[in-house]
Amino acid sequence: MQTRELETNVAHGWPMLFGLLAAGVVVIGLTVFSFVSGLIPGGILMALLSAVWLVLMFGFFTLQPNEAAVLILFGKYQGTVKTAGFKWANPLYTKVKVSLRARNLNMEPIKVNDARGNPIEIAAVVVWQVQNTAQAVFDVDSYAHFVNVQSESALRHMAMAYPYDDFEGDTRSLRGSTDEVSMDLQREVQERVATAGVNIIEARLSHLAYAPEIAGAMLQRQQAEAIVAARSRIVDGAVGMVEMAIEKMEACDKIELDAERRAAMVSNLMVVLCGHAEVTPVVNTGTLYN
Repeated sequence: MQTRELETNVAHGWPMLFGLLAAGVVVIGLTVFSFVSGLIPGGILMALLSAVWLVLMFGFFTLQPNEAAVLILFGKYQGTVKTAGFKWANPLYTKVKVSLRARNLNMEPIKVNDARGNPIEIAAVVVWQVQNTAQAVFDVDSYAHFVNVQSESALRHMAMAYPYDDFEGDTRSLRGSTDEVSMDLQREVQERVATAGVNIIEARLSHLAYAPEIAGAMLQRQQAEAIVAARSRIVDGAVGMVEMAIEKMEACDKIELDAERRAAMVSNLMVVLCGHAEVTPVVNTGTLYN
């Protein structure tokens, strides 16, 4: 069951300080006067009041901007103070201060298998802050440690759902879809740390690489896939250019191409357009049939 946060107000510190100081002067003066005058019962009463006054002086505390104090009385939650300044509350309250500032969690690289089973190294930066102080204090043992553990768990789970890279462009990948991956990571971390009353402001990958044992092989694979993809694009463009060239030549009445000449021209043009090295021209002084 989630603990509901109850925001409460306490007394301002400065009026209470001046009031207690004035009361302290009066009580101490009456105590001394009672014992000097021989009024022992009155002196004992004044001494007890002095002890109470001393206990009340321990009720002062300060809060900085973006800081809260969770008030606990004999194990029971009394409320949360979020207004900054010099405050006074019941000195019997246990005051647990909680920072409401944004924090950075810079995770160390961890090794995990991606969706294709390849071992990779991945790390992330998570920006978070406490939103519900009651949940942060009472619902988890240590909310900072809870965020660390759950963020790493979410990162591992998210990395296993995506491939490292995808050259075909039809699948989201860790390297090619950084915005979508960051949004999914932020969403998953938020779901896991909601129990601690924490709000995830941002979550992004800070490190992504293949594991050292397969880095060389995967680099060769990436290069091969890149070459294949580039060659496929070149062939598509060359086919279009050859079709356009033949159509323009056939549209001209001065040039007539039979099937054999057309095939030879297509072959020559494809060699020129798709060849890896520069083409050396050959002068043909005869005909295709000699």
